[in-house]
Amino acid sequence: MNRRVDLRLAAVVAACLLGGCSLAPTYRTPNLPPMPSSYKEGDTAWKVATPADEFSRGDWWAIYNDGALNRLESRLDADNPSLAAALARYDTARAFESQLRSGLFPSLNFSADPLRARQSDNRPLRGSNEPNEYNSDTTGVQANYDLDLWGRIRNEVSQGHALAQASKADLASAKLSLEARLAEDYVRLRGYDIQVGILQDTLNAYQRALELTENRHSGGVASGLDVSRAQTQLHDAQAQVMDVTAQRALTEHAIASLIGVPASSFSIPPVREQLTVPVTPVGVPSTLLERRPDIAAAERRVYAANAGIGIARAAFFPDLSLSGAYGFQNTGFGNLLSIGNRFWALGPLATLNLFDAGLRRAQLRQAHAEFAEASADYRQVVLDAFREVEDDLVLLQDLGAEAQQEDQAFAAAQQTLKIATNRYREGIVNYLEVVVAQTAALSAQQDAETIRTRRLQASVDLVRAMGGGWRRDTAGIDAASTAQASESKHSGMR
Repeated sequence: MNRRVDLRLAAVVAACLLGGCSLAPTYRTPNLPPMPSSYKEGDTAWKVATPADEFSRGDWWAIYNDGALNRLESRLDADNPSLAAALARYDTARAFESQLRSGLFPSLNFSADPLRARQSDNRPLRGSNEPNEYNSDTTGVQANYDLDLWGRIRNEVSQGHALAQASKADLASAKLSLEARLAEDYVRLRGYDIQVGILQDTLNAYQRALELTENRHSGGVASGLDVSRAQTQLHDAQAQVMDVTAQRALTEHAIASLIGVPASSFSIPPVREQLTVPVTPVGVPSTLLERRPDIAAAERRVYAANAGIGIARAAFFPDLSLSGAYGFQNTGFGNLLSIGNRFWALGPLATLNLFDAGLRRAQLRQAHAEFAEASADYRQVVLDAFREVEDDLVLLQDLGAEAQQEDQAFAAAQQTLKIATNRYREGIVNYLEVVVAQTAALSAQQDAETIRTRRLQASVDLVRAMGGGWRRDTAGIDAASTAQASESKHSGMR
């Protein structure tokens, strides 16, 4: 008869378990504002798609075809402390998810309690023949299983899994952001190298101009004013060299910090070779909503908040669990594990909160508010993402046109300087005309290099804004080989 009761109880428990439900609302991705068919500042179209931020982005920086940058990026991935902290946060989230998932399974505990005790002489209802001191040896196993009829535990697991996914996306976002920051700093440093080279060439030209004016002054052809003007130009250029050198040193220190080494033991040799600005492909469908890890993280947090509503709702219903115990107990004499010393217990436990002064309703309101906050954050992240892409596209377009104009301005300034110098040698004009031409030529050349550096930085930021490059499909095209094969079209790594 007892076995039949046990079987019936097990059948009832199984039926309850299979009939368990979830009280979380049906999840839907938050609605976004109406989106245009393409980016405003370019011909690139976009599409809304399932987040696919787990696709590898690869070595997207290879589109710049610079070996030193490639080596620095690989060191960043291995040694950056901020990236290591983000990885630790992801590991923490995964461990927390595993803790929550354990609630889906029964718990089983073993205990052993050899006890020597004394009871009070005045213990209520104490028998007259009971000893003052006695032994109590107990050993056994206890099992407990929450049937989770209302999906509280399952929603906790879903929430923990979504938060772990968000943390993984945060890790990818941190990695992409740090890689982009390193690339931007490297581009800035190479820009300073070229600026120093420009100023060094200018110093040589100014030194020759000073010698010319001194010779003409010695011959009585030029005035002392011409000499002082030439000296002023020379010393001003020398000051600019020191300023750019200091800015380069600061940038080099920033790169050292990114790759996790002390600034005092790190250096990058100067290189005057210019990096090539990659051309943004035209008409490639944007995978912005698929690729941006920060968008994926925001969406996963919305899902987690939705599961939180189910957890809060489940608190209004009874919690049913099944517990059991089996073991042996005696008073310290004889064989503890004999059949007569055994005990067992099996049965369900139901709990229902009858009054909590509005606690559960407040928790439910909090869960709904957290969902609304996460949804608003998701929409804002998406809007910011499109704004960033538009910003970088317009920067690349306008800076490209500006660079052409500045190159023409520099060419004209060089011609003007050549004419002014020849006229000064012939004694037609004073040295002031040469000074004006020298200043204009240097300024135009520096502005041209500054614009080129800004274009490179904007291209790096566009790669980051697009989620780590631009690819037509999941198969992708190797950015490095594409960059080497053609400078007119590039496909970034996923």
